[in-house]
Amino acid sequence: MSEPDTILYTDGACSGNPGPGGWAFILRHTPTGKELERSGGEPETTNNRMELQAVVEGLSALKRPTRIRIVSDSAYVLNGLSSWMKSWKKNGWRRKVKGKWEEVKNLDLWQALDELISRHDVEFSKIKGHSGHPENERCDELAVAEWKKFK
Repeated sequence: MSEPDTILYTDGACSGNPGPGGWAFILRHTPTGKELERSGGEPETTNNRMELQAVVEGLSALKRPTRIRIVSDSAYVLNGLSSWMKSWKKNGWRRKVKGKWEEVKNLDLWQALDELISRHDVEFSKIKGHSGHPENERCDELAVAEWKKFK
């Protein structure tokens, strides 16, 4: 894939798991450098839901199909998008747990992501969290500020 038109940086945070949570994203149009920052939160949620919500919100902010790189520190989000989702869909959005079929957790968000990524040419990039990556640190700061609103 050539250089993407847009880069989506995301992060989610939670105080307790479950507990109050926050999500944040930075959407950068690479040709112009123009950025959009957004964040939000929920009073009772999980960290995985907030990580997913950040990507949903970021992709939802796009107005037309684009080549996009999703940058996240969440192995859960990136593995789900790049490999697990295909088999979940094939199996009716279920996964095997201890030999029994169970509905995929956070199904509403995974299905929203499935629909959203189908509109775009998407690639994924994993970064290490809390490692000084400027956009990841900014998203973390925004997400933490959101959950703190519920304390």
